[in-house]
Amino acid sequence: MLQSLSIRDFVIVNQLDLDFEVGFTVLTGETGAGKSILIDALSLALGARGEGGVTRAGCDKAEISAIFAIASNVEAKQWLAEAEMECDANELILRRVMFADGRSRAFINGATVTVAQLKELGELLVDIYSQNAHHSLLKQATQRHVLDNFGGLSSLALQVASQYKVWYTLNQQRLEVEKNASAYADELADLRDNTRELAQIAVSPTEWDELQQEHLRLSNGAGLITGGEECRELLSEGELSAMRLLIQVQHKLQNLCEFDAAITEATETLDSAIIQLEETSRFLNRYLQRAELDPERLAKLDSRIQSIHNAARKNRVKPEDLTDLLLKSQARMAELELFANDGELAKQEAQALATYMQFATQLSEGRKSAAAKLGTQISAEMQRLSLSGGKFEVALTEQAPTANGLEQIEFMVAGHAGVVARPLSKAASGGELSRISLAIRVVTAQKESIPTMIFDEVDVGIGGGVAEVVGQLLKQLGAPQGDEHLSQRQVLVITHLPQVAALGSHHLRVSKSLVNEQTLSTIATLNADQRVQEVARMLGGIEITDTTRQHAKEMLAK
Repeated sequence: MLQSLSIRDFVIVNQLDLDFEVGFTVLTGETGAGKSILIDALSLALGARGEGGVTRAGCDKAEISAIFAIASNVEAKQWLAEAEMECDANELILRRVMFADGRSRAFINGATVTVAQLKELGELLVDIYSQNAHHSLLKQATQRHVLDNFGGLSSLALQVASQYKVWYTLNQQRLEVEKNASAYADELADLRDNTRELAQIAVSPTEWDELQQEHLRLSNGAGLITGGEECRELLSEGELSAMRLLIQVQHKLQNLCEFDAAITEATETLDSAIIQLEETSRFLNRYLQRAELDPERLAKLDSRIQSIHNAARKNRVKPEDLTDLLLKSQARMAELELFANDGELAKQEAQALATYMQFATQLSEGRKSAAAKLGTQISAEMQRLSLSGGKFEVALTEQAPTANGLEQIEFMVAGHAGVVARPLSKAASGGELSRISLAIRVVTAQKESIPTMIFDEVDVGIGGGVAEVVGQLLKQLGAPQGDEHLSQRQVLVITHLPQVAALGSHHLRVSKSLVNEQTLSTIATLNADQRVQEVARMLGGIEITDTTRQHAKEMLAK
């Protein structure tokens, strides 16, 4: 769950540090006070795409840090383990820095990460539902995801999509083979000849380097022997060799040491040099004893290198790349040989389709069961939201095999009794859509594994007794769940409805003020008396009367 949020120099926030509790928290404030700033800042910390202009006027950067308790969040801890990121067993810190020039940096537990990684992890921590989320429910892709998630079918749906891809690839290969059979036969014949030649050469990158080195040595064999003997003569064999001259210097220095001990340092250095020369001389002796001219081996090397060069030139590759070319040619041959065997390719395609149908049929059965339960539960919630007689259905229409299964999924709704259910995108007005969307979220949230949910003014267009029901539903979402994994659930709601605000277990208020000719926004946690005043303001507007305060007290007490 979300434990705390720190914001620095963000839009009209100078410095803000907020702690959050388990359960149902409401966030209120006058229009324009900056209630959405909290959501915007948290969204950035969770990996949302950043835009320019979020830094406070006159500041170089804005910083947002969010701390989460993840002791019970198995998915988040698994993600961190797979990403090889160290993490305290109970705490996770996400941080985002937004610079005035548009650049941004992201961090997880102090380690620099990509924004994509931050977003991927953030999706396991918080779900944010805004007014735009209502509109996303009008999309069939979202509706399919909601149904599959409600029915516990998400993993099976992924298997169906994966198997469809396998079948589709084989299907396209077979169609391509049928269309290009003659061209493939010619290509296979050419590949067989060329692969046979490459296999005969069979040169590896390592062998190519070794061949070149050996050829260089043998082709310069006479020069190596002559040069080696000359070096040995100058070093130790000649009358004026370096060794003889150094030994003479050594004797003279040793005699001088009797008169000045400081010269000892020079003799020691010279002793070391003589030892190195002796080692060099012995090496040259050993090398010259082994050195020999081998014209027969040199001729073989010439022939081998020439054949490799010819093959490389023919295939337009470097000599060291001939092995890779052989492997690629062999792989392409295997593919074309499969294509040539129409029966084998068709058999594989049929097997892939049968496997797909097995998974897809199982998914269809699960969707039928989930659709009935989802329709019944959402219809029940609609009655509570003053959509009396309203009905929610999930229509499953058969379709040809696709990556999404064997049926098209569409949410259907009838706003009241006696009306034929129509697609959600056509049947619901703005206010109805808000209520139906909330009903969907309430029912499906029980299946969600995300511990923190944030609703950003999803109660727009709702009022009266319905508003109180909405508040009760949101409070229900924030209540402890039977599943240990969800026992620490949080629901944070940004609302303009006093009926919703009065039902919060915790209350935050956003206010805006002018400080040093700068408009700044702050958020404070309200105590019992302050809550009465805030709910009264939401009820009565600018002028708050004793009657309004009494009404607020009654709402909070209830």
